[in-house]
Amino acid sequence: MADKADKKEKKAKGGEAPKEVAAPEKPRASAKERPRLRARFEKEIAPALLKELELKNPMAVPRLHKIVLNMGVGEATQNAKIIDPAAGELGQITGQKPVVTRAKKSIAAFKVREGMPIGVMVTLRGDRMYEFLDRLVNVALPRVRDFRGVSTKSFDGRGNYTLGLRDQLVFPEIDYAKVDKMKGMNVTIVTTAKDDNQARALLKHMGMPFRQ
Repeated sequence: MADKADKKEKKAKGGEAPKEVAAPEKPRASAKERPRLRARFEKEIAPALLKELELKNPMAVPRLHKIVLNMGVGEATQNAKIIDPAAGELGQITGQKPVVTRAKKSIAAFKVREGMPIGVMVTLRGDRMYEFLDRLVNVALPRVRDFRGVSTKSFDGRGNYTLGLRDQLVFPEIDYAKVDKMKGMNVTIVTTAKDDNQARALLKHMGMPFRQ
């Protein structure tokens, strides 16, 4: 009864004691900074392309859509375990888990059966796509022996560009001592460009070292 009387007395005097106010939350650390190539595209490259290509609508400016890396492992038809190190290396290069590619049909001459693993691939979008392209043009390609630039004839007629690399050691993420075999790969850069000229201009502004 005494407790009820105390509560009534508190209410009569102006109510219960105010509850403790929680301290304001500290602002969270900012999310991961945007890749420098993406920021540069938005601030410098897009306006430059708008003017260079004489486009009226900023939304028509060509941009990157995705980058696909494909590493074929033909020896996997004889030894399926070879797929594992290939997937591990491609994962180190891209920072993303690869997908195993399988044969769509059987080819007796190559001892390939339908559904057999024959390689690994990764599709990059968003920030990882920009980060990879930045490392490709500024770190990996300059490490290619006797590098004189990439071909300007590797476009597909629809604004997409495919680049072939002979081995994975051009990427600093790969430890030479742990590599059991050299593995080549194809890098396909898919853009929103309407034609090859627009795509060439886009990649050139992004630092792609085309052969003169």
